[in-house]
Amino acid sequence: MSVGSVFAYPALACLAVMMLVPVEAQAQVAGSGAAGMAGTGSGMGGTSATGADSGATGKSAGGTGHGAAKGARQLAITPYIEVDQIVTAELSPGSDVLTWTQLAVGVDASITGRNNALAASVRYQKQIGWGRASNGDVLSGVARGYTTVLPGLTLEAGALATQTRVGSGGSALSGGTLPGTSRTNIYTVYGGPSFKTRAGDLNLSADYRAGYTKVDEPGAYGGAVGPDIFDSSVTQVADLEAGVEPDVILPVGLGVGGSFYQEDISNLDQRVRDMQARGLVTVPVSRTVRVVGALGYEDVEVSSRDALRDADGNPVIGSDGRYRTDKSAPRELAYDVSGLIWDVAVMWRPSRRTSLSAHVGRRYGGTAYGGTLAWAPNDRSSVNLAVYNNISGFGGQLNRVIDQLPDDFEAVRDPVTGDLRGCVSSLNGGTCLSGALGSVRSAVFRAQGFAASYSTRFGRLDAGIGAGYDHRRFIAREDSVLAAANGTVDENWWLAAYLSGRLGREAGWSTSVYANWLSSSDPLTGNVTGYGGSASYYRMLARRLRASLALSIDGASRDDTFDDDIWTASALAGLRYSF
Repeated sequence: MSVGSVFAYPALACLAVMMLVPVEAQAQVAGSGAAGMAGTGSGMGGTSATGADSGATGKSAGGTGHGAAKGARQLAITPYIEVDQIVTAELSPGSDVLTWTQLAVGVDASITGRNNALAASVRYQKQIGWGRASNGDVLSGVARGYTTVLPGLTLEAGALATQTRVGSGGSALSGGTLPGTSRTNIYTVYGGPSFKTRAGDLNLSADYRAGYTKVDEPGAYGGAVGPDIFDSSVTQVADLEAGVEPDVILPVGLGVGGSFYQEDISNLDQRVRDMQARGLVTVPVSRTVRVVGALGYEDVEVSSRDALRDADGNPVIGSDGRYRTDKSAPRELAYDVSGLIWDVAVMWRPSRRTSLSAHVGRRYGGTAYGGTLAWAPNDRSSVNLAVYNNISGFGGQLNRVIDQLPDDFEAVRDPVTGDLRGCVSSLNGGTCLSGALGSVRSAVFRAQGFAASYSTRFGRLDAGIGAGYDHRRFIAREDSVLAAANGTVDENWWLAAYLSGRLGREAGWSTSVYANWLSSSDPLTGNVTGYGGSASYYRMLARRLRASLALSIDGASRDDTFDDDIWTASALAGLRYSF
């Protein structure tokens, strides 16, 4: 088993536990800054105790999020085993042809009930190479859910295991993750309780989340893609709010809140810590519109230690290709901003199918803005948009994106490699992960961007498209080994889409496409473009036995004239038996 599989066990264990004990999905955008100070603080979740709930940002719009199917319980758990034969042809710059036999075991699960919900897809596969083709194993999966422990107390968790291709400078592309390609494994898991109650006229809410993220490549990096590659981090988030709704004491609602965010990154002991306290005033403008004003104080710090140096003063690189941390060196600040912050948010919810929030204010020493839109025009389609602005590391950002996933999705997988594509299939909530995976630098960053998705179901067809933009400005000390990363800007435009359908009761098909446009101000990274598509067909041979055929093509190009474009095409024929 590869090194990547060893580090996968925490995520795998969480996914397995979640199949037995589902965990809760909140109705807020996961601390992405979408609702600013007015209701979410800096956490993954959090609600406004002032009556200005930041709106069901996709999980409750349309009434199909958790808690919508009151009294109805649906349970579907489908384990399976699979045997595939894969042929991959290098189209450019070479012409090599390789063959694998792929053995896979997995489970797809969906649980929907009054007090519990879970969506999960977990798959482990062993790839056995023929001739010069190398062996490999891959764990991939995504899970999201909740369980109600007591009235007002829920537990929530999520996990992700996926692969990407990492280039120089930390740029990351999806697709092309068969053995022999540059494959990097990414694992993350998080969870924690949420509590809501009333004490007389006072609304109280509290949330806590803890998460762990690991980036691992089979074999050592050897410095091939640079030592500033994320290793692992532990994230902690807490939010607390108390308040009264409008017309209880005054015509306006009043509230107070506080939040805490900390991410400890193993690379050079980096730490980002964000603490804030705030007061909130909620003004009901009409039956469907509320304005929330917040005023508070925030303290944000980013700190780290320097790398261990050799006798010549050069930084020491460990066997994993990353800088070794000098544990004896003092922790030094790279970013320190504190002072008054303010925020004004407008929240509009004209019906159970539509929710909109937008805010602008001062945070991180400058102007901050964001917003969310969730619109379900009917029971068969959903539109979601989130605009975010925050400071975190790679692990914290990935936890936030997973927290936005709904708890009733179906995974969209590459039909050849079996890995997750950039989005999941769902009519609820944000459904795409691509924006968080475009760069795996270890340095802390200020992230700004948006993610939009549209999903629909008509007749026998399911379709979805997601697009977004992620802008990261990295933060590091000028006198540290990461000085070159300070002020570096990585940008990622991404697109992912899928379309699938059934051909009667015994057959079906699916297609998917993706594209990433990555650019960096780092001259060693440059611009990278990745794109690909796939198509598959299946037919039931017996009640539980399915035969599949699939084709895929993946490409990558760089703006460096010394590098040729890379193109590969793959084909698969396989059998799956479901229990």
